[in-house]
Order: sequence, then structure tokens, then C-alpha cells
Amino acid sequence: MRRRTPPRRTSKPQVLGPVQTYHVEGITHEAKGVARLNGKVTFIEGALPGESVTAQVTKAGRRFDEAALHSIIEPSDYRVEPACPHFSICGGCSFQHLADEKQLAAKHDWLQGQLRKVATMQDFESLVDAPTQYRRRARIAIEQKKGQLAMGFRGKSSSDIVSIDQCVVLTAPLQTIFLSLKTALLQSELAGLLGHIELLEDTKGVSVLFRLNFEVSDELKETWERWAQDEQITLYWQAPKASKAEVSPEKMRHYELDGLKLSYHPQDFIQVNAAMNQKMVMQAIDWLALNDRDIVLDLFCGVGNFSLPLAKYAQKVIGVEVQDSMVEAARHNAQLNRLDNVAFVAADLTQPVENGLISKQITKVLLDPPRAGAFEFLDSIIKIAPTQILYVSCNASTLARDAEYLVAKGYRVLRVSLMDMFPQTSHVETMMLLQKKK
Repeated sequence: MRRRTPPRRTSKPQVLGPVQTYHVEGITHEAKGVARLNGKVTFIEGALPGESVTAQVTKAGRRFDEAALHSIIEPSDYRVEPACPHFSICGGCSFQHLADEKQLAAKHDWLQGQLRKVATMQDFESLVDAPTQYRRRARIAIEQKKGQLAMGFRGKSSSDIVSIDQCVVLTAPLQTIFLSLKTALLQSELAGLLGHIELLEDTKGVSVLFRLNFEVSDELKETWERWAQDEQITLYWQAPKASKAEVSPEKMRHYELDGLKLSYHPQDFIQVNAAMNQKMVMQAIDWLALNDRDIVLDLFCGVGNFSLPLAKYAQKVIGVEVQDSMVEAARHNAQLNRLDNVAFVAADLTQPVENGLISKQITKVLLDPPRAGAFEFLDSIIKIAPTQILYVSCNASTLARDAEYLVAKGYRVLRVSLMDMFPQTSHVETMMLLQKKK
């Protein structure tokens, strides 16, 4: 029998609700105001706690509604004028309309909610630094259509590029080079050949990386190399379809941390907030209280951001990272800083590990996994039975899941710190110290 394909159901356009008055009671970590109307929760983008507003439901759900802010009847005492003129449309920042101290309070409330099952302490510690001009790395979107150049970041809930002239979270040198670069690209055919641009600042200075969609003539490259020389920056080129830019040893980047020099490829992962990275590493050293009898396992170690400073205080550190290139960079950094008590291993931490890593001699473990967390490796950590586990997380929900498992296996949470690595945004970084129960 011939199969009959049922006709596709066409989705009905969402019917907007009427403009209604709301009293905002709270705020989510994504900077959406939380209100109730007739017992139903409504999330209102742009509304702040304590405000009376009018808003229009744009998406109705069974458990909650989402609404667009229409007007502010009574503003919050903590509402401020956003420092960036692109705030209302740019997807980079979400908290600029809220005073800095209230941004941190909102993040604290949300984090406590996420960790309520494992961390019963009332107040989490805070690690903060400058609220603006902190970002030393940025990926810039670029598009040229009909002679018009759009260069900036993606819009809120959109793939459209918001063309910007300033960004208050970029470091001052990156802001300066951004403006110079935009001016130069307006007059160059290169703009139509680019996929995106990466800006970077470290102790070696400022660099610009061009990710190419199409091949570039030698003549055009020479023109831009002269521009880079005039600007006193380093220029990198990533060829079409290449996974990474080819970089000679003398053009590798480096940054300084706790008196150490860490070399890395310009596209390797590093923390984008240099000042907060320094504070975070120092806090990790303080919390772990290392001595010359400690053997530390540093998981997801990268180029040695934690491993190398820890090696100055411990008997030995073993760093584990999945990317071979970053392991090689970490080994190079150990030699560069004359640290012979640190070793680096390439291993996929989502897979069963070799017995060589599972050592009962390890006394403490530090892990800094990606957003997916480290659940697959937790049983291996439990077999090691370290006295302490320091968990650094960029995703509180996977941290809560992993911490709950570790608590069930005999650990307890000693300390929690909210690290405001990305002020003006909804992102939250967390450090948690767990102690093995006696």
C-alpha cells in the first residue's frame, strides 16, 4: 500500500496579549523581571525588581508567560542609564541597566537557588574586579552587503549583526584597535573576504586575527601587514577551511600570572578577564592550602593556567587536557618557567582513563571543565579519594549536578565563591571547595 504522508501542520502565529500592568518582584540571572498576574508567572525582559510596568505577553506557556516591556510606570531606585548606546539591541550584555552592586546580588540569589541542595551556607563569597573595560579577547562578526559594512556582535535573540562603534567591556587598547580596524575595512576589499575577526590583548600587546572565507592576494596581505605595523600590533591569518591559524614559534602569544610567563597559540582558550583570572588562581591556591606533600591532579588544564602556579606550592602537579596542542604548550610553559615538578598528559576526560592517572598518591584535585561539566570523570576522582576537590565551573547547573553526586559519595561543601568574570552579562563563574568526610 502506498504510504500517505500527513499534511504538515503550519504553526499559528503567536497572538499578542493586551498591554497589562505588572508589579515586578524579582529578576532572573538573564536579567528578566519576574512578575505574577492572576497567579501566573510572567518574565519581562528589561524590567527590574520593585518596578511597576506595563508589558505585553509575546509568548504564552502553560506554566509561565514571556512579555515585552511596554513602559515603566515606577522605576527602580537601582535602574541606571546603560553606558553602551547599543545595549537595547546588542546580545553581548544584559545587565547594564542595573546598578553594579545589584547585578552581583541578583547573581548571588540565582546561584544560591542552583546550589540549594548541596550548599546550605547563607552567604557565598564574592570575587570581583572592574565592571567595565575588562575583556581582553573578543570575536567580532562582520558582513558586507551592498557596500554597507556591519561589524560588531550578534543581536539579542537574533543572528543579525549589530554594528557598533564602541564596547564598554573591551579593554581600552582593544576598543582603540576596533575603531581603527573598522575605518580601514570600510575602504578595503578584505571586508568581503572575512568570516570573522578575533581581537586579543595580553602582555605581548594587541593582535588581530582574520578568519578568511576566501583566499587573499599577496598584495592585499602586504597592505594589511603594513597597516598592522603602523598600528604596532601583530596580525594573524587563518586560511579558508583551516581549523587554526598557522603561527610560527616567535609569534606565539603569552601572558603573565603569579610571576610566571604562559605561552599559547592566539586561538587557544584563555580566560578573557586577566585581572579576575589572577584573583581566581590566587584564591584557588589559598583555598587548597598546598604544602610540599601535596600531589595535585589538575583536570582540563589547558596551557597550565592553574597547574603552573600550583606547582610552586605543591610537591607535584599532574595536568590533563584533551587537546594535544595545548598539552605541548603546557609542557613548553613548564620548561619556560623552570618547573620540573609538573607533568602534562593528553587524555579525553569523557572516556575511561588509563590506570596511570588513577593514583592513590594524589591528595587534591582541581577541575575546570567546559559547560557540560565533568560527570563522566567523577567516579575516577572518587577512586582516587582525594582529601579535597576544587571545582571551577562556568555552568552552575552542571556544577550542581556534579556536586550533588560527590556529596552522595562522601564529600561535603566547605566554601563557595561567585566569581564575576563577566560583569554586565548574565554569565556566572563559580568556585567550590569540597572536603572528604572522615
